Amino acid sequence: MLQAPVGFQCPDCVAEAQAQVRPAMARAQRASVLRSIKTAPATLTLIALNVAVWLGITLTGGDSSRLVDQLALHANATCGIGDATYIRVTAAACAASGGVYFPGVSQGAWWQILTSAFTHISPVHIGFNMLALWFLGPQLERVLGLGRFVALYALSALAGSAAVYWLADPDSTTVGASGAVFGLMGALLVIAWRRGGDLQNLLMWLGINIAFTFFGGAGISWQGHLGGLAGGLAIAGISMLDRGRASARTWLLLGLVGLALVAVIAVRVLGLA
Repeated sequence: MLQAPVGFQCPDCVAEAQAQVRPAMARAQRASVLRSIKTAPATLTLIALNVAVWLGITLTGGDSSRLVDQLALHANATCGIGDATYIRVTAAACAASGGVYFPGVSQGAWWQILTSAFTHISPVHIGFNMLALWFLGPQLERVLGLGRFVALYALSALAGSAAVYWLADPDSTTVGASGAVFGLMGALLVIAWRRGGDLQNLLMWLGINIAFTFFGGAGISWQGHLGGLAGGLAIAGISMLDRGRASARTWLLLGLVGLALVAVIAVRVLGLA
């Protein structure tokens, strides 16, 4: 017998109990994963897409990968020569220097306003964003449903890109899902308010993230964070007009928000042309 905190235990009995507990814990963990797949397919798909893009970038050179030039948000075109990237170079000058020309949004690479929200270079960056998406996504997806949740993520990312395009340096490069994640934070705040939930802890958590945005060091896009947050607040307000399935009115309003954001970027594009 072995002395235990309360009384004595038989070593064989303890070993037998542990042998029964381990398989039970493994089954519970598998059931939890399967339950997440069933209840939050959009969240897991978004995480998988982000990780797939990050792996592609990592395997093709990291911060020097040409995938970054193609997928990141660039207001102006870039020219890749070797491992270096140059800005404000015309297509002709880039070709004459033996480089590879990559258009920015102003040159027609409109896909970057969304693909930048799936683009990460640093493992720490994608780690924090995907952890936040893992915690926020499933509960929002259950409340909003798959369609409205995907719209929330995409439109929040688009709002973040619009803010970056207007407020950031036109020669900067912006990557990351942070704008979309801040949109999810804003949406959770709206939903908690509409349902009478605990706002104090949410506001504290949001305040910490906003403080980190401004004081966490160089390279953090406060424009993308705050733009995504504003977009998430507005989009969640529209999405919560319907408690059940989204009505045609809700989808119309969400579509108008998307068109308005694209128009806002288009106006800026004309200004930078």
